[in-house]
Amino acid sequence: MEAVTAFAPATVSNVACGFDVLGFALHEPGDEVTAHWNDAGCVRIDAIANDEGRLPRDAAKNTAGVAAIALLRRLGERRGVTLSIRKGLPLSSGLGGSAASAVAAVVAVDGLTRAGQSLDTLLACAFEGERDGAGSAHADNIAPSLYGGFVLVRRADPVDIVRLPVPASLTAVVVHPELEIETAKARALLGDTVALHDAIRQWANLGAFVDALHRGDLALLSRSLEDRIAEPRRAALVPGFAAIKRAAADAGALGASLSGSGPSMFALCDGDAAADRVAAAMTEAVRTHIGGIPQTYVSPIAQVGARVVVGGVGGVGGLKASSGSTPHV
Repeated sequence: MEAVTAFAPATVSNVACGFDVLGFALHEPGDEVTAHWNDAGCVRIDAIANDEGRLPRDAAKNTAGVAAIALLRRLGERRGVTLSIRKGLPLSSGLGGSAASAVAAVVAVDGLTRAGQSLDTLLACAFEGERDGAGSAHADNIAPSLYGGFVLVRRADPVDIVRLPVPASLTAVVVHPELEIETAKARALLGDTVALHDAIRQWANLGAFVDALHRGDLALLSRSLEDRIAEPRRAALVPGFAAIKRAAADAGALGASLSGSGPSMFALCDGDAAADRVAAAMTEAVRTHIGGIPQTYVSPIAQVGARVVVGGVGGVGGLKASSGSTPHV
């Protein structure tokens, strides 16, 4: 039986100064979805690995299932598809887990049908999947997981994604402690208003950050990694956050903040050597202030996003799997 497996990588969203509009992709970890035809004439989910039985098996309530349904409906495809999902991302981690499942599903189904849909079409279907399956959707996770690289979401519906350049030496560190934070609860902390002086500072930081990416100005990038919107309200959800962030800075990070709504934290660094030092410092700080053994990843910004890894006709844009991140456990 023909089957296609797609991989979609973890993402860091917000990136301090870009609440709900900036995101970038890591090489690893990520989610995998395998799609194959069935005779039932509908989308089914036959297995989900590594979720401890917590995710819905009903395709109409599952992020990956809803995304697959959206794509098949758009294609006018009447044949049924069965999905198998392997979660490589922890649940409620702030690494775009629901987005990765939705993205991997549409890439796998696109490969199975050989439809060759555009990235914008796949993004719209994945967005529908995360919105209906997970209760909310965040294009700053979906877009970098699908497109790869650094992206700015000018508008999610209709899709308007700006792909940004990445300085060659820019390297990310991501540390995931043994905590879970539900995105809905973290968003509820933000309220509905922002003080004008904070909004002005955030806009200035975002503009400077985008300019820094274009010019490869890491000093300006470092000065711009300041969040005046979400981090001040969410930091209390992560014990010892200020100390962990300070450990990253002392080890040479350009800047650090929460990844998405947390509890994962990221730092951006100039080169692999600096990233390794920062990873060690952040890992030790997490062990001291939170406890447990965090999952730590060092990765360049992944220029390639979701792709077919088994079957199909070469994946999105003809790209096959590649590896580049280094896990530190």
